[in-house]
Parts: sequence; structure tokens; C-alpha cells
Amino acid sequence: MERVLLSTAYLAPVSYYAQFLRFGQVCVERYEHYQKQSYRNRCHIVGANGVLPLSVPIVKPDSPDTPVCDIRVSDHGNWRHLHWNAIVSAYNSTPFFEYYQDDFAPFFEKVPAFLFDFNEQLRETVCGLLDIHPCVVYADSYRRDLLPQEEDLREAIHPKRKAPETRLGFHPTPYYQVFSQKFGFVEDMSILDLLFNMGPESVIVLQESISGKI
Repeated sequence: MERVLLSTAYLAPVSYYAQFLRFGQVCVERYEHYQKQSYRNRCHIVGANGVLPLSVPIVKPDSPDTPVCDIRVSDHGNWRHLHWNAIVSAYNSTPFFEYYQDDFAPFFEKVPAFLFDFNEQLRETVCGLLDIHPCVVYADSYRRDLLPQEEDLREAIHPKRKAPETRLGFHPTPYYQVFSQKFGFVEDMSILDLLFNMGPESVIVLQESISGKI
């Protein structure tokens, strides 16, 4: 079975969720060292003023070698309220916001202590709404040596770098976005953007964005 290694991610981009359809098994990394300014604790949404980054604050780890599964979420700056307000402002006029808002609102009322747990609970919810059922596993230690059937995309899906499309197997398929007349199509935003704009057809967009077989 072909497997992909992915980092944990907060409301990850569309390209991240496309990997759940490309590979038979997904290994979500728990033991890598936490990395700043990545999708591990941030996402990008599209609002009336353009692309808006949202970052989950964390408690500063005791060591730079702290594994990501031990990173704690901070409640600094009332971020839960700010994130949810930003999401509502960006998407309350989309076709499917009313349909899905009750699935996501509770995540911004009470957050698990650890970032990894928070991300995984959100991922499980998103996969359920997309009606995709990936085989997700977790390694018992950091994976340095890969098997022949494994692909390492832990660093490839990153807000500050774009991996070659051939590696991600992802060609962004344009879909309806509520602010498209203002900004044009903005690719690879948070999966929230796809869900709120396209609803049950989101999985079709993901399928169309995959470039053939691995």
C-alpha cells in the first residue's frame, strides 16, 4: 500500500486534503520538532479584503527539540473568538456556511490542550464532511528512513514554499468563491474555503485536482 507522510496542520489547505485521495494510507507526523510559520498552526482564508492568515498561538516549548505532539495551545489574545469571527465574516454569505457552521463553531469554544489533538479533531471532522475515509496511522517515532512505497510531504505543503505539482499530484481546480469577482480564483486556501463555497461537491473538486496516478 502506498503511503504518504504529512505534518499535522490547522484547517489545512486543499492540496493537503487531496493527498487523502491520492494515497492508500496517510501517516500524520507526531514526533517531528515543532516548526514555526507553517501550516502546523496556521491557515489561510479568503475574506472581503483578500487572503487572511489565521495563526493558533502556542505555549513556548521548553526546548527547540520538543515534538509537535507535546506543543500546547495558548489562549493568548482571545484568539478563538477572533478566529471564529474572521471565519464568519469571510464565509457567512457562502452557499454552505449555514449548513456547516455548527460543525466548526464548537472547536472555537473549547480547545484541547495540545495542538496536535486540536488539529486531528478538526481533520476528522473535515474528512467526515467530505465523506472521505482515509486510512490514517501514526508512527511511534520520527521517520527518517522511508520505505520504497512511501512519499514524504511533511515539508512540501508549506505556506512559504510551493512544491512542484508533479510531487503533490495536485493541479488546483478552480471552483466558485464568493469573492472571485473581486480577487479572481485564489488557489489552495484552507479546506474551509472549499467546503463553505462548494458543500457536497467539494470532494469532486479534490478528485479533479489530482493529476493522474502516482
